[in-house]
Amino acid sequence: MLAVICDSTCDIPKTLIEDYDIHVVPQYVIWDEEQYRDRVDIQPQEFYQRLVSDKVRPTTSQATLGDFQKLIDNIVENGASEAIILTVSSAMSGTYEIAKRAADAAPIPISVIDSKGPTMTLGWQVLAAARARGEGASREEIVEKVAEVRDKMVQVVAMQTLDYLETGGRIGDAAKWVGTLLKVKPVVTINHKTGRVEPAGLARTYKSMVKMLYKNFFEGIEVGKKLHIAVLHGDALEEAQKLAERIKEEFDPVELVINITGPVLGINTGPGALALCGYTEG
Repeated sequence: MLAVICDSTCDIPKTLIEDYDIHVVPQYVIWDEEQYRDRVDIQPQEFYQRLVSDKVRPTTSQATLGDFQKLIDNIVENGASEAIILTVSSAMSGTYEIAKRAADAAPIPISVIDSKGPTMTLGWQVLAAARARGEGASREEIVEKVAEVRDKMVQVVAMQTLDYLETGGRIGDAAKWVGTLLKVKPVVTINHKTGRVEPAGLARTYKSMVKMLYKNFFEGIEVGKKLHIAVLHGDALEEAQKLAERIKEEFDPVELVINITGPVLGINTGPGALALCGYTEG
């Protein structure tokens, strides 16, 4: 039995996590003197509401070696003979290195994969792993399948302000924008080779921000084939649904999901952010 494990920045809808028997290790949100497990002790909507009202900015802390070891012990007790762990980009977090340490000490063989991105960049790779497992693929074949998906991945993120990305410390190559007018709305992409944030453009209005997000995403992805697309949002469900409807009408993807970005990533993107993330199958 092969177990599929990931960290909580995957942003996979809960129903899919349950359907595919995916094991999730929570990251942490630190707020004042309190520590919360991502999507366990603090839920996304509650997080965004507090982010707007609380003068104190939260920070994050990665899952510990003990967290991974505890989960590995649990899956072994339940019959797992091997596993795959997928994590958020190693360029954004130390989670990948911690997962590798846990795998090295594990009593079963475990492959650890750096997804080279956050949110559904990780999520789509996790789902690809779980689906390949369901088709009877070996651990080595699953690692290859995940790499194929990652090679075709496109992720574009649009934010209401640069402020959260800057203070969250995940700004990557978009650092060149620091010092620009705070009223601009940044659009960034994820480089799935380096795992870093890269600048795509600056918008002056919300409408132009959404337009830039859409344009950049569909210029980057290969259309006309089997599209898997996720629409992510920072507590902006109505806007996300509008995007999803437009995508459905214009591109008819084989899979389209909408989900709210979790607290650990929301610290970096802020309220009202929108993202498109997906890949072309085959």
